[in-house]
Amino acid sequence: MNFHRSIARGLPALAALAAAQACAPAPMQDPSASAPAPAASPAAAAEAMLPLKYTARPTVADITPGDLMSRLYVLADDSMMGRQAGHIGNKKGTDYIAAEFQRMGLEPAGQNGTFFQTIPLAVTRLGDGAAMTVDGAALRVGADWVPLPYTQGRFGYAPRLRAQNAQVVFGGTLGGAMITDRQAAGKVVVMLPPVQGGQPNYRIWLAPQPSLPSAAAVVVASLDVSPQGIRNLPMAQQAGLTDPSQIPSTGPGGVLVTRAVAERMLGAPLDGLQPGAAGRARVNASFDYAPRPTDAPARNVVAILRGSDPALRGQYVGISAHNDHEGYADRPVDHDSLIAYNTVMRPQGANDQPGTPNAAQATRIRALRDSMSALHPARRDSIYNGADDDGSGTVTLMEIAQRMAASGTRPRRSILFISHTAEESGLLGSQWFSDHPTVPRDSIVTVLNMDMVGHGRASEVGNGGPYSLQMIGSRRLSTQLGDLIDALNARRPNPMQIDYSWDAAGHPANRYCRSDHFMYARHGIPITYFSLGYHPHYHMVTDEPQYIDYEHMARVGSFLHDIATEVANRPARLVVDGPRQDPNAPCRQ
Repeated sequence: MNFHRSIARGLPALAALAAAQACAPAPMQDPSASAPAPAASPAAAAEAMLPLKYTARPTVADITPGDLMSRLYVLADDSMMGRQAGHIGNKKGTDYIAAEFQRMGLEPAGQNGTFFQTIPLAVTRLGDGAAMTVDGAALRVGADWVPLPYTQGRFGYAPRLRAQNAQVVFGGTLGGAMITDRQAAGKVVVMLPPVQGGQPNYRIWLAPQPSLPSAAAVVVASLDVSPQGIRNLPMAQQAGLTDPSQIPSTGPGGVLVTRAVAERMLGAPLDGLQPGAAGRARVNASFDYAPRPTDAPARNVVAILRGSDPALRGQYVGISAHNDHEGYADRPVDHDSLIAYNTVMRPQGANDQPGTPNAAQATRIRALRDSMSALHPARRDSIYNGADDDGSGTVTLMEIAQRMAASGTRPRRSILFISHTAEESGLLGSQWFSDHPTVPRDSIVTVLNMDMVGHGRASEVGNGGPYSLQMIGSRRLSTQLGDLIDALNARRPNPMQIDYSWDAAGHPANRYCRSDHFMYARHGIPITYFSLGYHPHYHMVTDEPQYIDYEHMARVGSFLHDIATEVANRPARLVVDGPRQDPNAPCRQ
């Protein structure tokens, strides 16, 4: 699952911080104290049963825990180097997926008769010499200001800026009252971030953006509330789709600043300012983000199991997961210390902000770390294996495909298996496929998307348990789809215990917008998103195969197999009766 989209490369710094803090007792309040952590390390319990390395065994036709284990130990092995899109590890991973699809006898549905659809991914990095001054006083990159790269669908500003002795004007609030382009001409426009739940929201891309092509720069005072990953943007390498016609060659550059810097620019407190208020300072700024090709192709892997009904086989039931993850960190951390720290301080992994343990928490962290150290030598770790995110969804997809392909009875409609790349870079693989599908887009009846289906133990996840399942979006576009899933579940001998709470409109986790299903929903295709939820390994180097609950994952796979089969065998396609959005508009939870 995508973590704040294109900012996840800041996580190595967070992991290093977590390890460094693991034994540092201090009186600072724990920011996640309201979310109780398990009494013992779930990783330690799992490790007592599963090995660090495992030799894959031949798979069978059914969806089994053993098959899932054999596949995941391959896909999430260190040799895949974290499967980051555009890097050799992701290419190796997609080679493995395509080879398995071919072995199953599925039809290639990528480009040129292959299983692959290559997306036009490029990476950008901030060039040397980036600088900003306010009345001659230099600002610190990453601390006082952050220049923004162009990211399609996220940051739409020009990826470069040259401002000399520019005047400043207050532009208003994103999503609220804002100035006109005439008022902004040639100036640095300071904006307040959008407000959500009465609080400033760093996700500025979710608000309507100002049309200020004549401005020198758009400066948003959101850096104080932004996660560390955003502060690390200038030091990180960003991935994005590179249609040259979409990258602005003119217009304002985008910058994030702290509230204090914004007030220095304006010469007055932000509270009470009216749009159009003139600033008192002069600003000089320059930066440039330059794109370059990736080290390896970024590829979706697409296959078809052709339906049995000549009248319906031209329609498709999509099943998807993403094959990429985060690569590797700049420096290694102690594996067990990170698990111990996150178990106590960050029970939802990277979804929780790091904090300094108090004395009691530090004692607990030490006890957890020592209990693991007694089982094995210390291990330094730097690879984001992505076993759960989303190796679990990927191997479950492969198991569903194998079961369907091996069945003597094919469903009436065709099944479209889509393994997306570059989800962690901003849903780029699903964006590209849904905009450039290899089958007619209006022939896709639904897309069932899996992301993180490997950790559902009650000791790891809120409302977890052996039959737990989180579902999002099943009724947003088609009430028939939601009704079908619930009715099918009710008929099962052991029904899944479905948690719909994450699907609430306006939920602060914004999960409806954070995985590949949304890229289909924006085109009016009914979707459902399946997950087991956040846990201490989320977007951490500790997300490894030995901690996965394979029995639970097999139950999820069997459930999705049955849902896809039932949708594929319906006489009529699902009715779309929910509101449809502009495909190019921002996502709304």
